[in-house]
Amino acid sequence: MTTPANVFIGTGRRKTATARVRLTDGSGKLIVNGRKLESYFSHENFAKQAYAPLLVTELREKVDVVVNVGGGGVAGQAGAVAHGIARALQKMNMELRPALKKAGHIRRDPREKERKKAGQPGARKRFQFSKR
Repeated sequence: MTTPANVFIGTGRRKTATARVRLTDGSGKLIVNGRKLESYFSHENFAKQAYAPLLVTELREKVDVVVNVGGGGVAGQAGAVAHGIARALQKMNMELRPALKKAGHIRRDPREKERKKAGQPGARKRFQFSKR
């Protein structure tokens, strides 16, 4: 697959969510799964988290972002979108890397849900012990 010279692609991941981000020069439109970012992320904290890399680099009004995101829940998807935007911005201009790195947007958050173990009700919790 070839992309035009002014389209930058980044893949972001968080928990079990994956975001495919396309970044182009534009007027600040943010589209997530065919909807405006503010309507897709119902709570404003998730929306702010998703476009945080654009605020760090001061490109909120200068680029258009189109995102396909799937898997996980709202928090994971917001984190995945932010990670994808950061990686696409880095491809667009390597000079933005130090600012993005300092703000913590480049690193993929490795925290995942721990699996449930056999003979227990959850990952760490044990069934109640009865001596008698």
